[in-house]
Amino acid sequence: MSIYKKIPLLVKLIAAIALGIILGGILPTSIIRVFVTFSSIFSSFLGFTIPLIIVGFIVPGISQVSNNAGKLLGLSTGVAYISTLIAGTFAFIVAKLVLPGILANATLQSFQNPEELMLKGYIEFKMNPIFDVTTALIISFVLGIGISAVKSEGLKQGFNDFGEIIEKLLSVVIIPLLPLYILGVFMNITASGEVFKILKIFIFVFAVILVLHIIIILAQYTLAGTVNGRNPFKMLVNIIPAYMTAVGTQSSAATIPVTLRSTKNMGVDKNIANFTIPLFATIHLSGSTITLTTCATAVYWLQHGAVFPTTAVMIKFIILLGVTMVAAPGVPGGAVMATLGLLQSVLGFNEIMLSLMIALYITQDSFGTACNISGDGALSAIVDKLNQILFKKKKTT
Repeated sequence: MSIYKKIPLLVKLIAAIALGIILGGILPTSIIRVFVTFSSIFSSFLGFTIPLIIVGFIVPGISQVSNNAGKLLGLSTGVAYISTLIAGTFAFIVAKLVLPGILANATLQSFQNPEELMLKGYIEFKMNPIFDVTTALIISFVLGIGISAVKSEGLKQGFNDFGEIIEKLLSVVIIPLLPLYILGVFMNITASGEVFKILKIFIFVFAVILVLHIIIILAQYTLAGTVNGRNPFKMLVNIIPAYMTAVGTQSSAATIPVTLRSTKNMGVDKNIANFTIPLFATIHLSGSTITLTTCATAVYWLQHGAVFPTTAVMIKFIILLGVTMVAAPGVPGGAVMATLGLLQSVLGFNEIMLSLMIALYITQDSFGTACNISGDGALSAIVDKLNQILFKKKKTT
């Protein structure tokens, strides 16, 4: 068991997908249904925990940001949120332009008619959530803002503790069991005869995501260099060590020391960098937003027979996604786990679609994290300049 824990989640996930394809093609239906039964029960438990995840992370996140109110914090949070919205909007626009050519004739019957083509488990164990996703979001905003307004340290600590419980549930139970869940799902998809279509889609969508990451990083540093009167490419060279560290660690938090040093090397005031880099490591996830938006658009297309979600629906999704990213847990795959509720409530994703979203996201999580922290350096430079313009008092002679 200790050896299993040391294996990176990405390796486990890839192995689960490969095993699912192999075993789904050679095992008898009776055996496959055993794994499908586990996946079905796990999916039900996941649905039960989604509202708890939302409350457990968003309430402490909002109360903490509000409680530490200050001009610099407000400026930094606003810049991070705007960056996230821009990243999501950009990803959706590009997806609408590029994906039709990539996904032409790639609709999947197992998405559109899962009851007819997919195997069912031997037993069903329904775990109904205590409230729906919309209610969870509303409760989270009311409580988060309310705790800050009345300065209730008791409630704040209570929800911080609740958030730690939910994060422990994710890191100890849910995420370690994800490979087994994905194994059952891919065995089922293989039995339906559509697995190779999905693998082809994985490759193309993954390539689009990587290109979008590069473009958004270039845009962020072009803006940062322009407002500061610096060469954006020299700034980019400084952030490369942080990017490579993030690819290896798959963690924004673990990369903070390298990101901090890289950001100071590009000329950002050390006091600003000391404040913004740890903050942005938590609340700025432009790379993750690009990945989730692109994957969600592609999966929606597959389910609805070459139809994209409407612009109004995607605007709602991206706005709420930006808030969710602020509160996403700092564990591998945490961002997609925190987003499952939005995918269900806003885009109407079913169990199979959610499982593919998890697989798509985690297989590129290292690059998404690297995009996130690369953007942190650029945004720190922008905040540094805005702080000088808006808040820093001129010295009197």
